[in-house]
Amino acid sequence: MRLVVGVSGASGAPYARRLLDFLAEHGEAHGVTCDLVFTETGRQVWAQEIGGAPRYPWKIWHPRDFTAPFASGSSRYDAMVVIPCSAGALARIAHGISVDLLGRAADVMLKERRPLLLVLRETPLSLVHARALTQAIEAGAIVMPASPSFYSGPRTLEQLVDTVVARALDRLGLPNELMQRWTGLAPRAPEPVEDP
Repeated sequence: MRLVVGVSGASGAPYARRLLDFLAEHGEAHGVTCDLVFTETGRQVWAQEIGGAPRYPWKIWHPRDFTAPFASGSSRYDAMVVIPCSAGALARIAHGISVDLLGRAADVMLKERRPLLLVLRETPLSLVHARALTQAIEAGAIVMPASPSFYSGPRTLEQLVDTVVARALDRLGLPNELMQRWTGLAPRAPEPVEDP
């Protein structure tokens, strides 16, 4: 799988870091190669929430470098994930406004009918957001709000982040064991019936 990972300027850089750490450790075993693109504010948020610059074994493209191969559908990348995805980035993607490389790459995924996963990090949502979200889904994107779950009993911030990243990896078709899966509740023993 040839994967584009986009990081926009929404708060939520720990989600991006966890996904990238997983791919750096396990991606090769699953045949995954990555290209990274940060928006300008995505880099700023990363520096604020993570510290330092991202260091991964893949090419990190400049946000305005439209010579990147995934800026064209003929390059045949398989999928893209934007994590985190700001409401502004989602709106621009939904309306085909390719002002930067992240937007152009997402536009390519939609026009080529390839998987595009947008891990939305915004709350609350306005009607403007809801309409853009609907339009992105209608265009073929998968919109996955970064909503952590609690049924697996996360005890640390990292485990809580994993509940979102595991679901993102699932949508990309990448096996992972980042969180305990829901297996249902054990049936309760019937309550004793008292004789009148």
